Amino acid sequence: MRSKVAMAIAAHPDDIEFMMAGTLLLLKQAGWTIHMWNLANGHCGSATLDTDEIVRKRWEEAEQSAKIAGAILHLPLVQDLAITYDPLLLARVTGVIRQVKPNILFVPSLQDYMEDHSTTARLAVTAAFARGMRNFQTDPAALAWEGECMIYHALPFGLRDGMRKRIYPELYVNVAQVHQKKIAMLEQHSSQKDWLDVSQGTGSYIAQMVAQDREVGGLSGAFPLAEGWRRHSHLGFSAEDVDPLREILGGGCRYNEAYAATLDESL
Repeated sequence: MRSKVAMAIAAHPDDIEFMMAGTLLLLKQAGWTIHMWNLANGHCGSATLDTDEIVRKRWEEAEQSAKIAGAILHLPLVQDLAITYDPLLLARVTGVIRQVKPNILFVPSLQDYMEDHSTTARLAVTAAFARGMRNFQTDPAALAWEGECMIYHALPFGLRDGMRKRIYPELYVNVAQVHQKKIAMLEQHSSQKDWLDVSQGTGSYIAQMVAQDREVGGLSGAFPLAEGWRRHSHLGFSAEDVDPLREILGGGCRYNEAYAATLDESL
């Protein structure tokens, strides 16, 4: 029997570590095979290094992070700011998803401050939707796969969309027990601390992530450190109301009743 597979797809090296890694580590502990994939190579992530140098360094950092997680790491496809929703890139993303066959797919928020992030989400969702379409040709060529694939969207960085609106999760996942390993994964991306200080004025790189997980944990009303998730529609992906994270993590996963109430609101 094939082992259960979870895959995290993000835009840039270190995005997974910021927003998704804790939940991914919990699934690894539960016996799942985990994959990490950044679509862009991070070539813009330096104020001092040239393209070849920073791309090499960021790949090495991603490799070390994936090694700590015990994850399978996939090669990026494009440079930063080149994540566009087009048929050629969609065919490449779909080809990898068909090969990996993820039962759970973690993707960025569809609402985010950065276009690379939200476009990555759109590509990953459509690629997963096309996983079983035999007439959709992928690159590399891969046989269609019709297994269930439940998609969870991470929260946006800063917990707000590009118009400053607060984004609340549907599910809170307690990541306290794996948080030191999550920190260790993010620490591998040493090239990014100085870059973010220069480009975005974020201050302490690690502290920013910890503060965000504490804030999400506080919103949960139950966990000291948490990651937040929203489920994508089941249509085209799985049976109705499938929620494997809640099944796997049990008490480590808390449902946001306030979010649930908004799903039934009518205009």
